[in-house]
Order: sequence, then structure tokens, then C-alpha cells
Amino acid sequence: MSDTSDRRAAALELRRLTVSYASRPVLWDVDVAFPAGALSAIVGPNGAGKSTLLKAALGLIPADAGQTLVDGLPIARARDRVAYVPQRDAVDWDFPITVREVVEMGRYASTGWLRRVARRETPLIDDCLDRVGMRAYADRQIGALSGGQRQRVFIARALAQQTPVMLMDEPFAGVDARTEASILRLLRELRDDGRSIVVVHHDLGTVRASFDFALLLNVRAIAAGPVAQALTDEQLARAYGAAAVTDGEQDASWVR
Repeated sequence: MSDTSDRRAAALELRRLTVSYASRPVLWDVDVAFPAGALSAIVGPNGAGKSTLLKAALGLIPADAGQTLVDGLPIARARDRVAYVPQRDAVDWDFPITVREVVEMGRYASTGWLRRVARRETPLIDDCLDRVGMRAYADRQIGALSGGQRQRVFIARALAQQTPVMLMDEPFAGVDARTEASILRLLRELRDDGRSIVVVHHDLGTVRASFDFALLLNVRAIAAGPVAQALTDEQLARAYGAAAVTDGEQDASWVR
């Protein structure tokens, strides 16, 4: 992962990223380069630092050390190249705003926070809602939606930003199997269109079946590379513990 060809190809690169809370390391010296044009996963046990990694990469929480590059540029110069879908519990669902207004927020970088989204943006907003199957709910308050519907709305907001890189924190959490399948289908379409997508996820079966690249994380980067190379039994045992891997051969719930 460290040669120059990999670095040039990286959509998102983290160099020696270290984060601690109250002097306890949450991430330690993480080096990884997520390839451009790929659907990438960040996997690891609870408390591994997966969500922290995305937040620190974006500067949403302070890092003790390290550097983030997006398409080869420091994050401070490349924020308009990244869209972020947070976990659902990070959102105030009581805020009085409609589905359409949430998606329109994705255009604020181009229109400005204090200006209304121009009428010429309507087809784009409608297309983003269509792609996640939420256009029929455009005028509904977000607080009235189900968990899966809320998740799709925030993916639509990220789509509206029209960025080459998308970071998603547990986009499948709390959604049913049908919604998960539709989101996965959309992510593969976006990848095939040239987007670079990095997803925090817990289900190794889904990652093996649908993703191109994986970072296996447990405070440190245990392994990173094409999924089949990163998620070997040996590497999984290092991340989750040998007993968990052995149990997982009969019961896949250990990865959740």
C-alpha cells in the first residue's frame, strides 16, 4: 500500500493517523490508501475505531497526528471532493425539515447556506431522490420516516453533492434486507460510474460478496487490500480473536 503508484491512485489516503480519547489510543499510526473507482469497506470489531477513522479523516474530530489526502490533495483543500453520510444516531430527527430540504442541503456548497437552491437544481434533486426510491416522500418530514427511509434520504443528500469520493458510516445499520440490497446496488452503480466509495460495515459476508477493497481495523490497521487478500482467516483472527473466527465458521453473527 505504500508505493508511489498506489499513492497516485488513492481516492482517500491516511498517513500515520493517530487519535486518542483521554490518553487512550483509539487509532494508532494507521496507514491506508483506498483506491479510486472502488467500493471499499472498513471492517473490524466493536470499538476498533472504524467511525472514528472517518471522522478524524474529515477533521470532524481532532487527531493527535497524521495526514488525510483526497485525490492526492490535503483534506483542507479537498473538502468539496468528499460527501459524508453519518450514522443515523448522529442526526436530530426532530428537526422540522422535509425530505426534499435535506437533499437540497447537498447543494449548499455551490449555492451558499443563506441562499435558496435555484430552480434549475430541481431536476438534480429529483434524480437523487429517484435513485434512492424516495421521490414520493419528498414533502414528508424526516422525523416521520422509518430507519431505512432516513438512511436513503441521507444517501440522496450525499449524491446531490456530486463529489468523486463518498464516505459512509454504517449505511446498512437498522435497514431491512430489501433496503440493504437496493443500497448495495446503488453503490455498485456509483462505483461503475467512477465514484470512489468507502463504507464502514460490519457484515463480512456482504463485504466479501460486494466490495472490492477492505481495511481490517482494530485500533491499528491489521490488513488492507483486495477483499480476498485482506480478509483471510489469519488476519481475521488477529482482528477479532481466534475463538471468534472459529465460532464464526458456524455462526456469522460474530461479525456484527
